[in-house]
Amino acid sequence: MQRIDRDKLGNGWVSGLIQEELTKSGDYYEVSPVRIENREAVLSEIDRVKPTRVINTAGVRGFPNADWCEDHKDAAIRSNVIGAANLVDCCFLRGVHITHFASACIYDQDENHPLDGPGFTEEEPPNYGESFYSYSKLISEQAIKNYPNVLILRLRNPLAADLHPMNFITKLIRYEKLVNIANSGTIMTNMTPAAIILSKHRETGIFNFTNPGTFTHNEVMELTKTHIRPSLTWTNFSLEEQRRVLKAPRTNAKLDASKLVKTMAGYGYTILNAQDALAEAFTIMKAKGYK
Repeated sequence: MQRIDRDKLGNGWVSGLIQEELTKSGDYYEVSPVRIENREAVLSEIDRVKPTRVINTAGVRGFPNADWCEDHKDAAIRSNVIGAANLVDCCFLRGVHITHFASACIYDQDENHPLDGPGFTEEEPPNYGESFYSYSKLISEQAIKNYPNVLILRLRNPLAADLHPMNFITKLIRYEKLVNIANSGTIMTNMTPAAIILSKHRETGIFNFTNPGTFTHNEVMELTKTHIRPSLTWTNFSLEEQRRVLKAPRTNAKLDASKLVKTMAGYGYTILNAQDALAEAFTIMKAKGYK
């Protein structure tokens, strides 16, 4: 059985994907209307629902992109730092496991981690906080990682088999010019079930929640053009040109997903490599009739 409160908060894109997966598996869940930075309300909600576990998809990134956080730093801190830490702490006080969706945009390629080389592991310290979005996520992770009841899943360029405004595919389609650089990514059609499994087994610690390997912006656009939008066109420009039109620089990084792959294999679930997961997502989109 399940309960979906569509008129309440918690209806962001990732939240919706999690709700769909829970519905498929027949799990009971509630979507809370409480602001995660409101301590009294969070504690009251936990006491009311008495959850076996919590999945937190709340957080701000902004629209149409992370530059929003440069002009709304207070909102970014309130949600991404204060809210996340408050929710994790409240769950800790009530003895509740929490799965927290974090960001992998706290790493940037360096001489030891070129995009065609080894990826950053969970044990390596973050090295990027030049955008305020990344800074808020970095501070948040450093605070909550010390709690024994939290599972931290680092997403990167998440995409799924839809055209939601927050989907990485939809974001790319909006731009006339793109940089064409390989990056790690989270293909949610393959990864959402993994998040539920990890939550159910009360895994803790940090996971690079990305599919193994990388993909480029052009590869995503080519698949979009092939499967759902034949008329799609775009041009490429350099990182230097991109920086001139953004308020804050962007990170480009490859993450090591071997810990996730090994853990999920132990639960009988396969994390697809990035290329196979992309192919699967676009096949599903085409079957759904997206254009």
